[in-house]
Parts: sequence; C-alpha cells; structure tokens
Amino acid sequence: MAEQTISPKAPLAVWLQAVRAFSFPAAIVPVAVGTVLAAHFDGPVAWWLVPFVAVASVLMQAGTNLVSDYFDYLKGVDKDYTYGSSGVLTAGLLSPTQVLVGGFAVFAVACGIGLLFIALRGWPILLLGLVGLLGGIFYTARPVGYKYLALGDALVFTLMGPLMVIGSYFVLTDSYSHSVLIVSLPVGCLVAAILHANNMRDIQHDRDAQVRTVASLLGHNRSRLEYYALVGGAYVAVVGMILGGLVGPWGLLVFVTAPLAFKNFRRVVHSRPQQPESIATLDVQTAQLHLAFGLVFATAILLGALL
Repeated sequence: MAEQTISPKAPLAVWLQAVRAFSFPAAIVPVAVGTVLAAHFDGPVAWWLVPFVAVASVLMQAGTNLVSDYFDYLKGVDKDYTYGSSGVLTAGLLSPTQVLVGGFAVFAVACGIGLLFIALRGWPILLLGLVGLLGGIFYTARPVGYKYLALGDALVFTLMGPLMVIGSYFVLTDSYSHSVLIVSLPVGCLVAAILHANNMRDIQHDRDAQVRTVASLLGHNRSRLEYYALVGGAYVAVVGMILGGLVGPWGLLVFVTAPLAFKNFRRVVHSRPQQPESIATLDVQTAQLHLAFGLVFATAILLGALL
C-alpha cells in the first residue's frame, strides 16, 4: 500500500485518536481488580508500584492499538466507511510508518517499566510480560495475526482478564493465588464482550477482507448468543464466587450495573445482519459496562477487605 505524505509533527489530539484513548479503561480495570485483591494479602504489599503497573498496562494497550491499526490498514480491513479503526490512517492524519513506529516506541517504554518489575519480582514477571508483549504485537502482526484466525476472543479474554489481573497482583505482592485467577474471570468475560461486539458489527466487512473472527464464523444470529453468554457470564461468575465464599456479599453490588447490560441486550435483540449501523456503538457501550462493572466489582472486593 502506498505511503502517504504526512507532516512528521502530528498534533497531540491526532495521537490520542490514534492510540484510542477511550479504550484505556479496559486496561485500567484489571489493574484495579488486581490491586484491591492485594489488599487481602497477608504479607507486605508494594503499594508504591501501583502507578507503574497502571501506566505499563495503558502503554501496552496503546501499543496494541497502534500496531493493530497499521496491520489492519495494510490488510485492507480498515476503510473510510468501516467502524473499527481509530481512523487516523484512513483519513490520512498519520502515515502507516508513523503509526507503526509509534506503536513500537510505546511498547519500548512499557518494556522499560517492565524491567523494574523484573528486577523486583524475577522471572515470573519476565514470562508474563513476554506473553503480554507478544500477544499485543501478534494480535494483527505478521506472520501470526491471530485476530484474523478467529482466536481474538479467547486470547483477549486471557490477556486482558486473567493475565493482567494476575500480573498486577504478582507485582504488588510477589505472590500468586488460584483465587486471583478465579476472580479475574468476570473481567475477562466483559473485555472479550467488547471485542465480540466490535466483530459482530463488522461481520460483513471482515468477510469482505477475508478476515475470520468468531462472529464471522457464527453469523449474526448465533453471535448474539455469544454476546449474551459473555456479558451474562460475568454476573453469573460473581454469584458463584459469593456462593463459594470467595467473594463476600458486597459482590452483589455489581448488579447495580445490570441496567447497562440489559440496555445492550435490547440493542442486540433488535439488531439485524444487514444493518450494522444499529450496533455501531455497541463496542463502546460494552466498554462502558466493563468499566462500570469493573470499578464496582473492585470496590466490593475492597469493602470485603476493609469491613
């Protein structure tokens, strides 16, 4: 694809658009959950590392977004009439090279912070960091591009759910617990629901670009069922944790976000395969649900530790 001639000095607003800053809460929620879980830890907790963990998480999300934009544009997935990208490449606001270099520069800064975590916590953080880094790059990068192989839902669930919650907890406590893995599952469900909402809307565009996603394989009607399962599964998981004694009764507070979930369900129910505009912003609204649920869930866990 021909390189565009763009001014090398893009305004800050353009770069904020390019990194899709609106998506950063998806990177903050798992850190928040991992952090409040650390409040239950019996040993010493390195609370001073919390801002470093949060910044590293956001940088990994930003780098993934930039690299994803580059390879989606290169593959022809993103057009000026599609919904999924930041729009900086299709609108000619940045060149492909600028976006790719920017993505790897952001990843480099995140890795710099990661060196601090490795120095403090050793090889487990090195392993978790490498998994996260490679997962972010090869989401769309050649020769893997697992987004295009219908693996995006499962790997985003893992990378931005359990991996980030466990990683945050481990950096703060130098410890691992199976309960942390279980508590991370609702976070994974809802972040996967964000991606699935995006893919459900883009089924026809992805098929035109010869991109395989779970949504494009299932088709619109059956994709609805996955969306219901992912969102509903987050609430069911919390109830199961309460019944199992893993999370206290404060966990029921997550149901204050249920109206947001039902609002999204109604949009999905009334959506039509040939009218993707009817769910054009479903991914954004699912991200809002993920943020609200995550913050309430984190608050409930913290209350359980303090009260």
